[in-house]
Amino acid sequence: MVADTLPDEIKIDRSLLKKNCEDERERIILESIFLFATRLNIRTVAEGVEMKEQLGFLRTCNCNLIQGFYFARPMPGDAFRECLLNRCRKNEEDILEIQSEAAAVQLLLQAVCMRYPLIIYGNLTRNSFYMMTYENFTAKSCPSTGTVDDLIAHGTMSMHPEDRERWNAMFCRENQLRLYHEGKKEFHMITRQIGDDGIYRKVETSNYFVKSPASDDVLVISLCNNFADGEEQ
Repeated sequence: MVADTLPDEIKIDRSLLKKNCEDERERIILESIFLFATRLNIRTVAEGVEMKEQLGFLRTCNCNLIQGFYFARPMPGDAFRECLLNRCRKNEEDILEIQSEAAAVQLLLQAVCMRYPLIIYGNLTRNSFYMMTYENFTAKSCPSTGTVDDLIAHGTMSMHPEDRERWNAMFCRENQLRLYHEGKKEFHMITRQIGDDGIYRKVETSNYFVKSPASDDVLVISLCNNFADGEEQ
């Protein structure tokens, strides 16, 4: 597979909907496909939709086009034109009432990303991280995955010289683990970080310790937000 070769459109075969979108494994597969397509700006088309449960789930996944017997069966051209003129459609359900839990979480994530354009998931126990970077964050040169130690070192060098020492002291992995074991749930700091345009801006970094039921590892989520005011280097 060539990474630079991407389709313009992905069609979701009706075989992926055979369990009426009520099977957990089926939903996970579909959600993964739509997430992949959304991140790469690929249009999605679902075929073979016959049940309102299928329609509701696909709508919560932001499927671009949906076709199937739920809307109408094949018909002559005259009947099709009349259907279009009369805006023949079934009553649409309230999206908030029919969405899945995973789709609700996705909507929540969209709102969080509007407030915090940079989100970092860290595993302090295993010294690893990966990040979600969005277009409106001023610094995009940071690696998207690696060790927490390297991330902190990179972040320290991007801070204003007057802020580096206190930022490193607060966010180094050893201190974060200490805060966690002391019972801290979160901590915050505002510093000045240089952007890709060479301008220092105030950045608020908020770290939240979270727990996964599948592991005893110490996990942390960092939410970063840059302010509009800046200071030239």
